[in-house]
Amino acid sequence: MQAYKYRNNLRVGGWAFFHITCLITQGSVNFSWHRPHLLLPMIIFGVLVMMNSRILLMVVCIGLTSTGCHLVQPLFNKPVNTPPVKAAPSAAIPPTAAKGSGNTKATPVSTRSAVGTPIKNLPQPPPGSGKHMAETGLRASEDLLQVQNPPEFLQVKYAILLDVIAEKLTNLPLLQVMDKWWGTRYCFGGSTENCIDCSAFTQLVCREVFRLSLPRTAQEQYNTIELIEKDELKEGDLVFFHTRGRKSAITHVGVYLTNNKFVHASTSNGVSISDLDETYWKPRFRAGGRMVIPQ
Repeated sequence: MQAYKYRNNLRVGGWAFFHITCLITQGSVNFSWHRPHLLLPMIIFGVLVMMNSRILLMVVCIGLTSTGCHLVQPLFNKPVNTPPVKAAPSAAIPPTAAKGSGNTKATPVSTRSAVGTPIKNLPQPPPGSGKHMAETGLRASEDLLQVQNPPEFLQVKYAILLDVIAEKLTNLPLLQVMDKWWGTRYCFGGSTENCIDCSAFTQLVCREVFRLSLPRTAQEQYNTIELIEKDELKEGDLVFFHTRGRKSAITHVGVYLTNNKFVHASTSNGVSISDLDETYWKPRFRAGGRMVIPQ
């Protein structure tokens, strides 16, 4: 009977001891039974077997199983000796020689600047130079636009909008004026780059492209121009429309381009290109007009 108890104790204790040993040594790379930190569990195991205390042996083994690895694990996690990080060398402070002596002493340099403190001893711009700088920047931006939009670019851009080949668009001043005012919004009575109406736009195109003067309103332009049929329209001719009011009144005007297209200051899209056969414009077309060049 006594031998049977010892065999049970050996069986239970051996299982627990083996489990403890595996948990303790799970972080070890080179496993070995001859480690010093394993002596304590082995001694406890031997004492408990000699005392023939089966219950106490199981309690202690289970306790060691749950906590032994936490007690012994730090033995495997040795800190890695990493070389200390050297601080970057600070900027050398130039020594300042004291007057009348051979000694030198370093002058402290402050790297902190006060917020809102003006910096002294800097050249100030002359009065009124802000306007000059703004005008210079505006001229530079215009030059940049001319570089970015060369004649070839304008020809391709408006050839796509007009559905024609680029070589057919040879009136570069007209393309440049269109591109400058493209997208400018409509406003009644306007004649600036902020907003412009239809008759002011045709007046501007005739003046800057064809060097001709026109009256201010669409009705006056219609009354003073040579009227032509729709199929006789050529580039630079005017197209007149009735959009509101009396049926005989001319209330809208544009500049004919090519391929049934005309450029105008539209109330909805600003300076843009439309087609004479569009659903809105076709029933409202009244006549075409050609500017007479004085001899």
